[in-house]
Amino acid sequence: MTDSRDPLLTELLELALEAGRQAGALLRDGRPADLGVAATKSSPIDVVTEMDIAAEKLITAVLAEHRPDDGLLGEEGAETEGVSGVRWVVDPLDGTVNYLYGLPTWAVSIAAERAGETVVGVVVAPMRGETFRAVLGGGAFLNDRPIRCRPAPPLDQALVSTGFNYVSEVRAHQADVAQRLIPRLRDIRRGGSAAIDLCDVAAGRLDGYYERGLSPWDLAAGALIAREAGALTGGRPGTPPSGTLTVAAPPGVFEPLQALLDDFGAWHD
Repeated sequence: MTDSRDPLLTELLELALEAGRQAGALLRDGRPADLGVAATKSSPIDVVTEMDIAAEKLITAVLAEHRPDDGLLGEEGAETEGVSGVRWVVDPLDGTVNYLYGLPTWAVSIAAERAGETVVGVVVAPMRGETFRAVLGGGAFLNDRPIRCRPAPPLDQALVSTGFNYVSEVRAHQADVAQRLIPRLRDIRRGGSAAIDLCDVAAGRLDGYYERGLSPWDLAAGALIAREAGALTGGRPGTPPSGTLTVAAPPGVFEPLQALLDDFGAWHD
């Protein structure tokens, strides 16, 4: 287990918090009234706004000013190798479609990896007034309050969140999986931000979360926060969370949920 008092981890956490705070304020206060789509990615409905790009530029500038030798992987194209052994994994605006429509469920997600392992995670949700954070081995926090995931209910009483791909053929299969899963659960939610869903598992607001098709920047910070709050995370049985499948839930919900998702083929298109 990593010593959460490690001076390097303290430095990385403080820097992630500052970069997240600045980007969150930019996104909250600088959103133009006529905000439009600047580009699309996997499909015409998978959008990027000018504010995604501006927030990533701000974050990368803050990180580079303080730690110029670190690597970086950002959703909107920022990528550097680095020589320090530390790499930042950044989603400047997770929940872009929510943000485009003026919905409040969006966040800035910043994680730091050391030697390939995520050691710091920060998720800033400005419209909620919430900052989630975790250091490997140091627990999870919402603002300054320690958080833990909920005790596991029976699976048929579990509230589980998910997300859907922007490619219609992939989304159709995901809808089929959800249709088969719903009768086994209390209900399903679809919030629109993977980072916030993972943090809501950590805070005890959800009993579980799953999604196929996430990128490293979608899950790096939130998955660490969920684990530090007592949740289990994984993909298919025996594998870590990844783009193939990400599952997060407290012990007792995680195992049967993961097994059902595997049986239902949630890991393929």
